[in-house]
Amino acid sequence: MTSKLWAPSPENIAQSQLNQFQQYIEQQYQTHFEDYQAFHQWSVDYRAEFWAGLYDYYQVIDSSCYVSALENGDDFFKAQWFNGARLNFAENLLRYRDDKTALLGLLENGERRSLSYAELFDAVAVLASKLRAEGVQPGDRIAGFMPNIIETVVATLATSAVGAIWSSCSPDFGVSGVVDRFGQIEPVMLFCCDGYYYNGKTIDSLPNISAITDKIASIKKVCVVGLTRATPDISGIRDAVHYGDYCQNESSETPPLEFEQLPFDHPLYIMYSSGTTGVPKCIVHGAGGTLLQHIKEHRLHTDITRDDVLFYFSTCGWMMWNWLISGLASGCTVMLYDGSPFARKGKLLLDSIDQEGITVFGTSAKFIASLQKTGVKPANTHRLDSLRAILSTGSPLSHENFDYIYRDMKSDICLSSISGGTDIISCFVLGNPNLPVYRGEIQCRGLGMAVEFWNDQGEAVAEEKGELVCTRPFPCAPIGFWQDESNQRFKKAYFDRYENIWAHGDYGELTEHNGVIIHGRSDAVLNPGGVRIGTAEIYRQVESVEQVAESIVVGQQWQDDVRVVLFVVLKDKLQLDDALVASIKQTIRSNTTPRHVPAKVIQVSDIPRTISGKIVELAVRNIIHNQPVVNTDALANPEALDLYQNLPELQT
Repeated sequence: MTSKLWAPSPENIAQSQLNQFQQYIEQQYQTHFEDYQAFHQWSVDYRAEFWAGLYDYYQVIDSSCYVSALENGDDFFKAQWFNGARLNFAENLLRYRDDKTALLGLLENGERRSLSYAELFDAVAVLASKLRAEGVQPGDRIAGFMPNIIETVVATLATSAVGAIWSSCSPDFGVSGVVDRFGQIEPVMLFCCDGYYYNGKTIDSLPNISAITDKIASIKKVCVVGLTRATPDISGIRDAVHYGDYCQNESSETPPLEFEQLPFDHPLYIMYSSGTTGVPKCIVHGAGGTLLQHIKEHRLHTDITRDDVLFYFSTCGWMMWNWLISGLASGCTVMLYDGSPFARKGKLLLDSIDQEGITVFGTSAKFIASLQKTGVKPANTHRLDSLRAILSTGSPLSHENFDYIYRDMKSDICLSSISGGTDIISCFVLGNPNLPVYRGEIQCRGLGMAVEFWNDQGEAVAEEKGELVCTRPFPCAPIGFWQDESNQRFKKAYFDRYENIWAHGDYGELTEHNGVIIHGRSDAVLNPGGVRIGTAEIYRQVESVEQVAESIVVGQQWQDDVRVVLFVVLKDKLQLDDALVASIKQTIRSNTTPRHVPAKVIQVSDIPRTISGKIVELAVRNIIHNQPVVNTDALANPEALDLYQNLPELQT
């Protein structure tokens, strides 16, 4: 049986927003829920009532209230949420206008800035008035090629305030990667930065900005933030202005901030698929669904209040950035960081927990695993008094990483592994302040999300591996893909396998505690001898091998079957030998099954990753089968693919 690592106190449960909201629902509908699972089931069975309750309880600001919370609720393509409501996303994020700190901005080089809620409101008001003066209309696209700084948030909120659509890429994207994305949506304006700091280096973005604007004719104005220079030379960029000059308020008074009132499903963001299998898909997310889902996840599943300091390591090219800034709707302080998460061997971010009083610290499984591998023990070097929750996503968090957090970081903490994606700009499964944390498990399925795991026969299963599906519509489902009027590409992406059932592409299982374990992407599932194996099952074992820094595992077609091939990057310039290969195989065999044991273990010097840091198993699988990788611009280190070509070890 999986061990329990943490449980909330009865006092904390009673005071949690989840408990208070549950009591509100019980009173409204004269019912009672014995436990979270009963409440979750009700929220799925009565989705209109659940989401309407959330809308009303947290007093979503609107100019016209909804007529009905849900119509055609059994059809993903006909479902209408909150018909009749008119609202503005930015207005809901700017509901607080006081002197409390709204944004903290920290750079890798130590520079720190902050903005109060009142100052943020004024900054958005000025920029929104400039956008309207430029003739920006609702539905126009505005793009950000920006680092994770305060100006990016201001530009996003100003875009939303006038009803335009925001879309962003981080500045580490190459020119082709940016053009592949922004070129499809034809933005009228581009916000960008002269450069950024990363891993001890100052990176110049101006040449890339010039090339991007030359390739996207729709851009009529380029607004350049000076981050690494006081006054960057923008003479080589067409239609460029300095952000500081452009956002200068000519009047002694801040212009009034008028929030465009729009339907619930008016487009808010355009996000992008990874693009590793072709041109990135442009995923359109609506304002109302994004707002409600983020309020639910922040308030109920993370218990965020005005007293919190919320941090999540992210770039502006990852949906966790959009998730992070929605914390403003809860009135907390949102901390932004731009730079390497491993600056000062990870201690820069750990230091910031104490220095800034971070209460909710969001990071990646890779960051936690790296701290563990390098022997960092934050409990011995930091106070961490303020910290009450750690969130982790990006890849499955191993059982050993759970042990590490509770042993070497903090024992009294809610460790919430979460999983969802860009596709829904949120989570299907995530944390819960009122439930225990079990080793290696995500705590629960999200409220209002009809998540199940289906076997090959299309049957819901528990304590058995299967495909993660969502069987009923939910408000944060995408409006669709950009320029996909017939929804053909959208249907192919999520509804090809099951009719009117969202198939997310994750392979996992529901545990005996009604928690969840994600075993990896279903398109990367290994299939030796017809037995389906999630890649995370192997990574978990390999991570425990001291000499291994990181790894990637794929299936190779071999002699009318599939054999498992494991590639490893070793620590400290070690060389792979027969003894270490035997040790790796024995570790996997002892803790899994013989089917999990790789037929080949091969040393490489690097592992290809997307720009957001996710390893790309499909790209490696294509390379070893001499198949093309369609879009290497989506990779942070495309040169790493060369390490996997024509390997003699794979010919025998």
